[in-house]
Amino acid sequence: MENVIAVMQRYELKYVLSLEQVNYLKEVLKDYMEIDKYGMTSIESLYYDTPNYRLIRESIEGMDFKEKIRLRSYGLNKPGKPVYLELKRKADGVVYKRRIETSPDKVDKFINYESDDLNQGQISDEIKYFRDYYKSLVPSCLIIYDRVAYFERNGDLRLTIDYNPRYRLDNLNLDTSLEGKALLSDGGAILEIKAQDSIPLWLCNILDRGKIYKSSFSKYGEAYRKEILNKRGVSNYV
Repeated sequence: MENVIAVMQRYELKYVLSLEQVNYLKEVLKDYMEIDKYGMTSIESLYYDTPNYRLIRESIEGMDFKEKIRLRSYGLNKPGKPVYLELKRKADGVVYKRRIETSPDKVDKFINYESDDLNQGQISDEIKYFRDYYKSLVPSCLIIYDRVAYFERNGDLRLTIDYNPRYRLDNLNLDTSLEGKALLSDGGAILEIKAQDSIPLWLCNILDRGKIYKSSFSKYGEAYRKEILNKRGVSNYV
C-alpha cells in the first residue's frame, strides 16, 4: 500500500512499456532505486463521471486543466477496510491530489446526495464543491493494476510500474474481484515518474538508452476509447 498522504503536488510523467523495456528497467534500476516495503500491490480505482462522460472527454481532448474523482482501494476491499476518495487535478503539467480516508458506504451516500458526512475539513469541502459543480456523478469505470513502487535513496523521486492494467464496466465496486479486460498487449506495463522537481540526469540517460518515450496515456482514457466511445456512442453535449 502507498503512503497515505492527504495532499500532494508534483510532476507526473507516463510511459507505455513493452515487455522488453519492463525487463530492461527492472535490471538497471537496481543500482539507483529500491522497491518499497509493500512490494507488488494490486490497486483498484473506481472512477466517477457524468452520465455523458464529460470528465474523461475533457481530459483526453487535451485541455490545459483536467480533473477526475475516484475511489481507491489497495487490494480487494473488505468490510472495515479503508478506501480513499481522491480528487485529482492537473494544470500546467503539475498534478494536485487531495484524498480522504473513508468507506464505500459513505461515498455512495455522498455521491447520491444522501449525506455530506465526510468530516475531513478543507479537503471534504473541495470534494463537495466538485460533486455539486458536476452534479449527477455515477460510477463509470473500474481500473485495476498490479503496482511496484520504487523510491530514490536519499531523494524524493518516486517511480511506479503498473503491470497488467485492466478495466471493468460492470460490477463497478471494489469488493467483487480483481478481474478485468486488458488495456495493453501481453507483457506491457505503464511507467509513472513522480517528482517534485526535475528528473535526474541518470534517469534521463536510462530512459534514452531504453528508447522509452513520454506518453499521454490515461488508463481510464484508454478504457473509454476502447469500449465506451467505440461501442456505446456518447453525446457531444457538455
